[in-house]
Amino acid sequence: MTATPPETAAELADEMTRAIKRIRRQTMHRLEPFGITPGQGRALRTLAHAPGCESTRTMRLSDLADRLHIAPRSATTVVDALEEAGLVERTPDPADRRAVRIVLTTAGWSAVERIGQVRHEVAQEYFGPVSPADQDALLQALRRADAAYGAAGAEPRATPDAAR
Repeated sequence: MTATPPETAAELADEMTRAIKRIRRQTMHRLEPFGITPGQGRALRTLAHAPGCESTRTMRLSDLADRLHIAPRSATTVVDALEEAGLVERTPDPADRRAVRIVLTTAGWSAVERIGQVRHEVAQEYFGPVSPADQDALLQALRRADAAYGAAGAEPRATPDAAR
């Protein structure tokens, strides 16, 4: 495999950053009427995909923080807002009385559906002009780059601001 010229890799990083910002901005705009931030949306989606049967999926707060790659204090802030909105509930952990588990409410499941629709719409609008073959090639290239980057152990530690 030949090395990518430094300017090409930097331009690729710049284009990805621009794309992420545009997609995030549009997603935030569309979720705003529902009172859901992107960070809260990520937390809801993570809870929705927790292991276990669909009706009883729960997750410890510390596990949610780990999966979101954020500090536990940031996860607490996100869950506090979701609980206040009625999208999640805290329940005692039957295996550890000191721990709390987070579970989606019926309203939380509805929010997960809305988030999925918004994400799909925004992605379709952004990537629609790109051919399916090019979309697939981009997806595969990003997955390979992410896997190699992760395997190299280059991931920085989470900061409290990462949840926003």
